[in-house]
Amino acid sequence: MGLKILHTADWHLDSPFASFPPEQRELLKSIQRQLPGKIAEVCRQECCDLVLLAGDVFDGTPSRATVEGVKKALAACAVPVFIAPGNHDFCAPGSPWLEESWPENVRVFTGGLESVTVPELHCRVYGAGYQSMDCPALLESFRAEGEERYCVAVLHGDPTSTKSPYCPVTAAQVRDSGLDYLALGHIHKAGAFRAGSALCAWPGSPMGRGWDETGEKGVCIVTLGETAEIQAVPLDTVCFFDLTLDIGTQTLDAVLPAAGSHDFYRVTLTGRGAVDILALRSEFARFPNLELRDETEPPIDLWADAQEDTLRGTYFRLLKEAAAQNDTALLAAEISRKLLDGKEVRLP
Repeated sequence: MGLKILHTADWHLDSPFASFPPEQRELLKSIQRQLPGKIAEVCRQECCDLVLLAGDVFDGTPSRATVEGVKKALAACAVPVFIAPGNHDFCAPGSPWLEESWPENVRVFTGGLESVTVPELHCRVYGAGYQSMDCPALLESFRAEGEERYCVAVLHGDPTSTKSPYCPVTAAQVRDSGLDYLALGHIHKAGAFRAGSALCAWPGSPMGRGWDETGEKGVCIVTLGETAEIQAVPLDTVCFFDLTLDIGTQTLDAVLPAAGSHDFYRVTLTGRGAVDILALRSEFARFPNLELRDETEPPIDLWADAQEDTLRGTYFRLLKEAAAQNDTALLAAEISRKLLDGKEVRLP
């Protein structure tokens, strides 16, 4: 039947969202508090066998309500849950990972790399917890042991840089680990790679927290059998979209969903022409979290010099006559005008 795993990380609960105005800040905090329950629901719907939670569950010291919400959600998963604290929620004195009583189905790795067997799943799970803001390369010279059918590990690690202070992970380490699956956290954009017979993946954050975390977010469902297969499962939560629109070729309707949305959209308006930002905001009020940035340039009069008795005037007069029959001449006039005005030219 194989082993089905829900892999998630980087919840960053109780993030301050300090760069947003108060109303949006409270909205984002409210939506973020729903993440544990949504993820537990995915675990039940997908009939997962266990959960791997790869660190940065909290963004610093969490509130009492947040801790209790996480406890409730993890208990509701009703399967073994393994947690590897990261650099934002490391196991320091006073940490909820050390001070709290967690549900019976939850195991928190609070020290160096160690393993737990789950006999009913024929599985061995390795994990470790950060003791401070940084962590050495825990998989250096590591080799999994035991006779279990499945061998997995959960770590808060960085697969993007060998010089990272956050448990750097290399393809060679993964290849030589003897693991079937390595579940990582720390990188907020999802990714994966295979090394030998092992699959290494990181699900990204389950919800964006700003304009540097755009697009759809969610969790990973991993199935271990003859090979390891992974599926991204999006969560029904708020998303950030950072878009650019040329007012000369597109309208705002073309880049926004017709029905409206509470997602966060930042649209940078470019091109030549005049725009009325206040009127657009009123017209698109069904997007309460829409931000418009005006980077347009003033309209240009291509033929302003065409009547002059100068070389420039003659040049633009000839282009104007040709443009009536030829779009290429119009483009030549636009490019020429920009060059003469000292502006940057981007060829189509």
